[in-house]
Amino acid sequence: MTTVAVRRQAQRRRSPLVGYLLRRIGTSLLLLVGVTIVTFALTNLVPGDPVSAALGEGASQNPETREAFIKAQGLDQPLFVQYFIYMGNLFRGDLGTSLVTGRPVTSDLATAVPATIEIAIGAIILSLAVSVVLGTLAAYRRGLVTDQVIRIVTLIGLSVPTFWLALVSFYVFFLELRIAPGSGRISPSITPPPRITGLYTVDYLLNGDGVGFADALAHLALPVMVLSLVTIGLLTRFIRTSVLEVLGSDYVRAARAKGLPAMRVILDYVLRGASLPILTIVGVAFGSLLSGTVLVESVFAWPGLGTYAYNSAANLDLPGIMGVGLVVGFIYLLINFVVDLLYGVLDPRVRIA
Repeated sequence: MTTVAVRRQAQRRRSPLVGYLLRRIGTSLLLLVGVTIVTFALTNLVPGDPVSAALGEGASQNPETREAFIKAQGLDQPLFVQYFIYMGNLFRGDLGTSLVTGRPVTSDLATAVPATIEIAIGAIILSLAVSVVLGTLAAYRRGLVTDQVIRIVTLIGLSVPTFWLALVSFYVFFLELRIAPGSGRISPSITPPPRITGLYTVDYLLNGDGVGFADALAHLALPVMVLSLVTIGLLTRFIRTSVLEVLGSDYVRAARAKGLPAMRVILDYVLRGASLPILTIVGVAFGSLLSGTVLVESVFAWPGLGTYAYNSAANLDLPGIMGVGLVVGFIYLLINFVVDLLYGVLDPRVRIA
């Protein structure tokens, strides 16, 4: 076979994945435009007076000050004109100025988003590691005492309110036992690291600061543990169901009949066969962790996306609210895109279809 023929054959093998990738990118871009429309529309339907919230009751009563603010913010324009102005600013990377902090919303989000990503990544890694073990063990011990105990524990984890668990954990481990640090991302005596990624643990490591890394990791432990306990319950039950479906398949029974070691059957056959549904629920759980940490961040005074969203909503900060909505929508689209891409990598049937 000539070199040209080999290249053409390789290109034909790659083309399904490339086409699949391009289709997903196009779909994600259209959905992102839809997210901007929904975010803009819902934000402008929020009851309340953004002028009074921004200027205060006293200044907002002055007709000249009120009119100047409305013109400066473009609030006197029709709604569709405001949307196109918003999209034009968005393409330039301008999400407006926060009415609460007085800083650009992009700057506020650049600080808040990495803080939330840090606890979300830690929580999903810990949750997945524990859930894979518990879910697989429960599936292999189906109907036995081990299975019943794991199902009861996971049910308790799903039933306990997150905010209550955060309050109890903070009280027990910080106020009573004194084995966990206080609130915030680092101790007051520790200097924040030079910004590289925005993730304190990573930035301390990149700068070779072992003391700062240990302090940031200690502050990270309790919020991660609280978020993980709830997520473990969800993932464990789903993984148990997925593994049970795979255990009854012909190729798993054939692997056992060949006399393969149990661990190899689990890793190479069972978990690999259950990887697609597990990947789906992990993506959903990770998105929920990134967008649903308001109460946990409030308890631990964690300056993340949840805290910023709450402050923006409480003060009717429209630029901040729209910025948070856009970021959350983008995060979900990005997670779904990555999950779909991994689908195509792991399962050739997806690429062909």
